[in-house]
Amino acid sequence: MQVKPWVKTSFAPGSQVVPTYLKQAGLLEHLEALKFHVTGFGCTTCIGNAGPLPDEIGAAVQKGNLVVGSVLSGNRNFEGRIHGDVRTNWLASPPLVVAYALAGNMNVNLSKDPLGKDKDGNDVYLKDIWPSQREIADAMGSNITRAMFQASYSDVFKGDDNWRSLNAPESELYSWEKSTYIANPPYFDNMSMEERGIPEIRDARCLVYVGDSITTDHISPAGAIKADTPAGKYLMENGVEPKDFNSYGSRRGNHDVMMRGTFANVRLRNKMAPGTEGGYTRYQPDDEEMFIYDAAMRYKEEGTPLVVLAGKEYGTGSSRDWAAKGTMLLGIQVVIAESYERIHRSNLVGMGVLPLQFNGGDSAEGLGLTGKETFTVGSLEGSPSSVAVTASPGRHRDYLRNDRPHRYAERMGLLPQRRHPALCDSRPSE
Repeated sequence: MQVKPWVKTSFAPGSQVVPTYLKQAGLLEHLEALKFHVTGFGCTTCIGNAGPLPDEIGAAVQKGNLVVGSVLSGNRNFEGRIHGDVRTNWLASPPLVVAYALAGNMNVNLSKDPLGKDKDGNDVYLKDIWPSQREIADAMGSNITRAMFQASYSDVFKGDDNWRSLNAPESELYSWEKSTYIANPPYFDNMSMEERGIPEIRDARCLVYVGDSITTDHISPAGAIKADTPAGKYLMENGVEPKDFNSYGSRRGNHDVMMRGTFANVRLRNKMAPGTEGGYTRYQPDDEEMFIYDAAMRYKEEGTPLVVLAGKEYGTGSSRDWAAKGTMLLGIQVVIAESYERIHRSNLVGMGVLPLQFNGGDSAEGLGLTGKETFTVGSLEGSPSSVAVTASPGRHRDYLRNDRPHRYAERMGLLPQRRHPALCDSRPSE
């Protein structure tokens, strides 16, 4: 049996010991015969580093707008994460990944449908090749040893020749050399030792309007960077060819890349730009369609604050700090959602973005909001338990404040507080 020709395979164990004990058990050669060769270690496929699809397959998917799937033995299956052209992503154990590769499609019922045929034309089922618990225990007991781990990890911090050849100046402070991987972030720019007052948020515009279950990966993707996006264009302008883009995850030390990637997930559906998929919005009041980043920079030049409207479970998924950092760097000052994932909500507060929650059963859609309104937030003086938000033309509503440490958000985040001991020592009102 062989993996179907339209299936792209990759094998990236989390530990360097895995190939050693698989080879010892006589399994590695069989995995390689099925095209599961070791391509690296750690985060690869699950963060979009499995490489491109074959040209003819990628072209067919895009031309036919096909719904194709992936099967991953990892813990991340966010939209667009594994590959931008792969719409459905499934998590499974390593043996099931191999089984689905043999079957070649996701419409198979592995409990009763054959995976394929043997050399004699007989149907082969999952139960025919699935090992027993005894077989697994015997293989582990006789092929995994302490010495394997010692051999691989006794000098793990020494690194290979590439690592050891890097120039590492012996200075206490980093010199911030020009790099597209790491840059001095602007979080402390224009910051003084004087305590900031509580800012007014008046006539804000909606940059992003989304529905339920928006993950931190929708907000700040970790996967591949496309050449025709603001992040891709920025890299090319700085001499980086598309083949060397790497991923958003690998570029997270550079705010210029990451803020351009905020809300740039290829599967994001922004109600501000109906009919589009990806990082698009419509700049108001002109109603001009453009990239979210480009619109945010235009609003910033005008001094226009920004808001996000969202549904339930906003910020669910892994607690990625860049989902809050990028939001702040785009100039977003308020998020109004029906509910939040707890850690992302706290991260927004820490970056000075005010998370407001709709009252009761209210929602942006239920209130008839289109996102084309301007939004003015009522006074935050005295740390009120609720705050009035006026959408013009349209509605006036009180939105619940749903964060205890809201004083940080009111005063532009946690970082400024680190410069003001008096603020650090004080406790936000309960």
